[in-house]
Amino acid sequence: MQTSMSSALLTDMYELTMLRAALAGGTAHRRAVFEVFARRLPAGRRYGVVAGTDRVLSAIETFRFGEPELEFLEQVVDPPTLSFLADFRFSGDVYGYREGETYYPGSPIMVVEGAFAEAVVLETIVLSILNHDCAIASAASRMTYAAKGRPLIEMGSRRTHERAAVAAARAAYLCGFATTSNLQAGREYGLPTAGTSAHAFTLLHDSEEAAFRAQIDALGLSTTLLVDTYSVEEAVRTAVKLAGGDLGAVRIDSGDLGVVAIEVRRQLDSLGADRTRIVVTGDLDEHAIAALAAAPVDGYGVGTKLVTGSGAPTANLVYKLVDREDSTGTMKPVAKTSVGKPSRGGRKWAYRSLSDGIAVEEIVTNRPDDSLGRPLLAQLVRDGEIVGREPLDDARSRHQQSMRELPQIAHSLSPGDPAVPTIFS
Repeated sequence: MQTSMSSALLTDMYELTMLRAALAGGTAHRRAVFEVFARRLPAGRRYGVVAGTDRVLSAIETFRFGEPELEFLEQVVDPPTLSFLADFRFSGDVYGYREGETYYPGSPIMVVEGAFAEAVVLETIVLSILNHDCAIASAASRMTYAAKGRPLIEMGSRRTHERAAVAAARAAYLCGFATTSNLQAGREYGLPTAGTSAHAFTLLHDSEEAAFRAQIDALGLSTTLLVDTYSVEEAVRTAVKLAGGDLGAVRIDSGDLGVVAIEVRRQLDSLGADRTRIVVTGDLDEHAIAALAAAPVDGYGVGTKLVTGSGAPTANLVYKLVDREDSTGTMKPVAKTSVGKPSRGGRKWAYRSLSDGIAVEEIVTNRPDDSLGRPLLAQLVRDGEIVGREPLDDARSRHQQSMRELPQIAHSLSPGDPAVPTIFS
């Protein structure tokens, strides 16, 4: 579902400061190339995952300054800048890695080409979307791999900003989560939704049995009952008494989840509920999920650690000018040389080199050469027109393929170097 709300003021004042000075200085319409990349991955990560591209395209599409925006900006910019913004339409080109692809330090995951004045004002909105969504996707990918095929439910809405929750649910689904509890994400992106119940529902009733009976009567035997409000053992006994072996699942939200899951599985089986599944929740991250690999757990509900990027809430992406037109009309590579924050000049192309289907190098070059490997940059915007949209399920499938291309070391949860080296040529 697309929104008509303007994205133009979701930006940083310094974008308009630069725009105003460039218009006054006569350089605003020089052609420029900006690239989005990470100098390094968050600590402990062996790869990153691209997500949020489709949301960036929607933001570019709605980056318009209408009457309300212009009225506000009368207090902020001078008349020539205001006049430029009143007619603003991005008319350049955008290239990018497709959603679901992995990336590494230096990977040019998005390239924005156009007049400086048009490209520079997109910086903040592009980075705010990609830094968030790539961070969540990278965490979700690690969690999905750690789950080894067991389904994951995204349930972090109550632990982050209300709009960030929707974006996080989308990124998690892209990387393999089965469902989300966020209904707005279900509405906007067509994600399958699921939800259980909270301890408050049990505490509302005069007894745990009354609460379980009410939930079963309303939702059927396939529902999931929360069994750790009081005694887990007594709750499981009550649940099976009411639903028999047809009870869908029980949820455990506290304690030593591995130990409790073993005890609950043994109890369910002894009571004839051997088909009843066990779902665990409670501050899970990829490390906790991996530690539960041998436990009789059938699914995981993940909230806080997912929507905060499992310790890395930003992907550390930057938006840097790498090529610009000089006073003679010639394109000239440019780069920062500041200590700790260098960049590489020149417009880039990127390729994934594979050996027997496994990624061995990320090749980043200043010239196009499809013989170097699988091309990674696809055109997303052409002359201001969006051309690169795709269904979310296509991105989800691409991520699965990207995971199959990774070397085994990429899935290690211990700190280490990027699994695929970036080669600049």
